Order: sequence, then structure tokens, then C-alpha cells
Amino acid sequence: MKTFVRACEIWVPSKYRTELEFHSGLYGEPGGPLQQFRAASERMCFGYDEGLPGRAWAARAPIVLKDLQHSYFKRAAAAQAAGLTCGIAMPIFAGDYLLSVVVLYCGGADEQFGAIELWRAQASQDLTLIDGYYGNATEFEAASRGTTFKPGEGLPGQVWHRNMPEVVTELWYTGRFVRHRDGAPLGLSKGLAIPLHIEPGHSYVMTFLSALGSPVARRFEIWDLDAQREHMSFRAGECDLNHAFPQDYANITVDRGAGPIGRVWASGLPEVREDLSGDSSPNGRSARKAGLSSMLALPVLELGRIRAVVALYF
Repeated sequence: MKTFVRACEIWVPSKYRTELEFHSGLYGEPGGPLQQFRAASERMCFGYDEGLPGRAWAARAPIVLKDLQHSYFKRAAAAQAAGLTCGIAMPIFAGDYLLSVVVLYCGGADEQFGAIELWRAQASQDLTLIDGYYGNATEFEAASRGTTFKPGEGLPGQVWHRNMPEVVTELWYTGRFVRHRDGAPLGLSKGLAIPLHIEPGHSYVMTFLSALGSPVARRFEIWDLDAQREHMSFRAGECDLNHAFPQDYANITVDRGAGPIGRVWASGLPEVREDLSGDSSPNGRSARKAGLSSMLALPVLELGRIRAVVALYF
């Protein structure tokens, strides 16, 4: 994947819920530099509070780990060989029940700019930055660490206020992006923000900010349930390779269990599709038109119920 996110993994509880097992992942093209890291991951299991997935499970909170070499990360040698420097773990809970842990990996090219940020608000406080990975965008990182958001303010604040994911395009032009002056010189072009409902009294928002030269992913999509919770439909998105792709989803609805979006809705589990070349769903057909080969679909839950599905394509 020639993107800011270079790999992703899904970890799920074992049969007796004593550890986390490898479920699936995306590691770029077959034979590429990440395949040895994949092989190391497929052999792993993590106990409660063990390794990056286990720590996210125990903490009941997302974790940004920016040092894979001198920390509790268990696959340091394989990560170093693959050029991975940062891991972001997102646990997905339905109440007290852990459904899965999704881990995204970044690192590599020196010229990469962009951001994956974790914001949190406790009780009535404003959103503050817990941590983030910015590649070489050090000045933007410094500006972000001094920023807070009230409900409805900026992209993180809007997502916090609405409890729904949002996509923003042309970040440097929009008033919805409070830090547009800091991000404009880096070419930050689009943003995705996702609310994470895990622990009562704690509100988390994960933001993904793409630069023109190193997008977090090549496409973002948001799919929402209708008022009757009978179908899902496309609401918003952005694609580097085909800006007109929303036309592919005009008058399209997704049934529960149908295609990758419908399966995530039905199960509450994230899903990866490593090869979309034979996928007959509307998502697969639209991705092929744009030359996209893989996707990660994430559930957005509140109180154990699906509110939306977010898809990232590579």
C-alpha cells in the first residue's frame, strides 16, 4: 500500500476469550516488503494486557504506540525489517464484550506527511489530543498539541457532537477544519473522523488526515443505517482516483449481511478484503473502476448497536 497506513490487522478473542488470535490483515502486494511481518503476525496470540492488541484490550481505549523497537511491542524485529515505526490499536467493544482489536501500522518514507490522531473528552471537558502519528509533519503536530475542541467545533468536535463519522474534503479551504493554516503548507487534502464509544464518561474521536503525496488511504466511505434500521446507504466519501465515485452508489441500498458493508453491519466485526477483483458487491465494482484493490471496513457502534460503517480503500 503506497499510503500513510501501510498495513492493518484484525485480532479477535479466542474461543474461551483468554487471548487474542490473528483474524485477518492487509499487507500490500504479494511478495512485497510486508509479507514477513504478516508471517510473524499470523503465528502470534496475545494475552490480556500483552503486546499492542492486548494492551488496548486491557486499557479499553485506543493506543498510539510510536516506538515499536523499545517498548512492549512483540514483533519488533519483523516491524523494523518492514520499515514500520508506529502502531495504532483500536479496540471495538459492545458494552463489556470485546469484539475485536484493529491495529493500523505506519512508517517508511521520509517524505510522508499526514496524521492519525486520538482525541478524548472526559465528562464536560473539551476534546484534547491524547497522541498522534504525523510522519514528518512536526510543526503541524506541535500546533495540534496546543489545540482543544468544544462540541461542534472543527472536525473532531463535530464528530463528538453528532456521534457519527464525517468526511471533509479540501481541508485548507473549509472553516470546519480549525487548523487549516497549519495544514495547508503540507498539502492536507481530506479528513475522516470516527467516534469511538468504549467507556461511559469517555468520548474518543480518531481522525485521519491525508496529504496529497501520502494519503492515509486512497478512498474513504461512510455508510449509514436508515431510520427503520432496514438498509444501509452511502452518505459521504472521498477518493483520490475517482472523485465521481458517489454516482456508483446512487439508489443503492445494502441489506444486512450483503457484501462487506452488510457483513460488518450484521456481525459488528471489522472486515478486510485483500482482493476486490472478484467482489460482486457495489463496493467491489466501484473499487475496481478506480483501480483500488483492497479495503478495510470498520463498524461504528454506540451502546452495542451499529450506527454506521466506515470503509478505507487501498
